[in-house]
Amino acid sequence: MARPRKPLLSRERIVETARALVDAEGLAAVSTRRLAAELGVSGPSLYNHFRTKDQILEAVADSVSAQVDLSMFDASDNRDWRTALHDWAVSYRAALTRHPNIVPVLAQGPGRRPAGLRLADAMFGAMVDAGWPAAQATSVGALMRYFIMGSALGSFAGGFVGDETAYDPSDYPHLGQAHLLADRQQLIDARAFETGLRALLDGLALQFEQMSAASDV
Repeated sequence: MARPRKPLLSRERIVETARALVDAEGLAAVSTRRLAAELGVSGPSLYNHFRTKDQILEAVADSVSAQVDLSMFDASDNRDWRTALHDWAVSYRAALTRHPNIVPVLAQGPGRRPAGLRLADAMFGAMVDAGWPAAQATSVGALMRYFIMGSALGSFAGGFVGDETAYDPSDYPHLGQAHLLADRQQLIDARAFETGLRALLDGLALQFEQMSAASDV
């Protein structure tokens, strides 16, 4: 009987396996030896696709960037810049929430990663087309990135323990319900993100109005 063929080793298969490993065990779990074992191949065979572990992690990060919806920045899309930024930010955070362990790599910036650069290009181009000066559009992009990345680096609600005795009212008179936060982590964090995002967009909208009024004088 013929022996079953192993799936061909490809760049995509390596990235998918590495991403699953990062999701499950964190960045430290990734090594060429561990990946080779997970893939059922010899370690040197990985070097036909990636020369270093860092290159693998860069590819994993870019695969997450590729999950962010950019359709709102298409010329054919009729969303205004504020709605487009909102919907993009929600999609961006959702991608990072699905893969939180890769956020430290993404937070270093797009570098030469194709999907990350397409993301930056689409957002910047849409802001300039909407009337933002290039310098201001750059600042808007940086601001949005700081906010989205920061929200994905950790959970506010998840930072509180579920033990009611940890919050002695004599020491923390205003934290009587803090032990309930962890169980509502997803809801609280999502609500906080939406609150911050809307406040941020309100401020940008006001700035855009003032900038437009000044240019008309």
